[in-house]
Amino acid sequence: MTQGSSQPDRTAGPHRVVVIVDENSNPFELGCATEVFGLRRPEIGRDLYDFRLCSPDPRTLMRDGFFTLTGVAELDAADTADTLIVPNRPDVEVARRPAVLAAVRRAHRRGARLVGFCSGAFTLAEAGVLDGRRATAHWQWAGSFRARFPSVRLEEDVLFVDDGDILTAAGSAAALDLGLHIVRRDHGAEVANSVSRRLVFAAHRDGGQRQFIERPVPDLPDESLAPVLAWAQERLDAPLTVSDLAARAAVSPATLHRRFRTQLGTTPLAWLTGERLALACRLIERDESRFEVVARHSGLGTAANLRALMRRETGLTPSAYRRRFGP
Repeated sequence: MTQGSSQPDRTAGPHRVVVIVDENSNPFELGCATEVFGLRRPEIGRDLYDFRLCSPDPRTLMRDGFFTLTGVAELDAADTADTLIVPNRPDVEVARRPAVLAAVRRAHRRGARLVGFCSGAFTLAEAGVLDGRRATAHWQWAGSFRARFPSVRLEEDVLFVDDGDILTAAGSAAALDLGLHIVRRDHGAEVANSVSRRLVFAAHRDGGQRQFIERPVPDLPDESLAPVLAWAQERLDAPLTVSDLAARAAVSPATLHRRFRTQLGTTPLAWLTGERLALACRLIERDESRFEVVARHSGLGTAANLRALMRRETGLTPSAYRRRFGP
């Protein structure tokens, strides 16, 4: 993933997140945005965002007429957004309203961060802000998207794409993954973990994981990866290898690799590296300034390896990360 999203200034007022809700929008992704960005955070001791909903109409009929949304701000509230979440309608062949597209273009010109959940990539592409950029959308609309917007670099087999000031997520639960990714980039791993605990949702699924998991629920209880994952998370500082994980699960490395692919959509090594990097970020946020100690306790080995991985995954050096997210 390209890292470098717009970051809110934590010394200024709350970063404002505005969601445009248009006719036939999906309620699920609206709920995801509200849960991640809109709720008060007494467990953290401060509110993370100033959250608003807006719509072109006083009464907005949601997807398939499930309900009508009223009492939200007018569309011009989008002009105050630091982060603007665009409409995600399932009728992807229907043109978005000119007023909505104009609001998206204005936000992009003034440097706001743009976010599209699920079919929101169609809104962004129709507004013309994705030309030549990386994006993703729900896999079932990949063919339609490529045909309509050939200049967009669509990555259809990932959960989300962070392309700096424009971020897109695949369908449904991937909206939560991208939302937590944004919280992590804005406020650090410790705060993102707190939000994920309140959501009772996995704290970190990397955007590069596959959208389509072949077998989300294992057929047999003894094929669940949960025991070996919990065992490994308690030993991240140890020199664990894929062979160690396979031995703990009492399977061959090839079988373990297959189960990771089918159940988690990633490889054992990528999962282990991601867990170690997340632990390293938490240690830095807790004021551990000796990076060789961070590297050792997180299982990343050396300060040089820690530095390389952090720059690749967060766009920041350990020192810069500590200045931004430390105590």
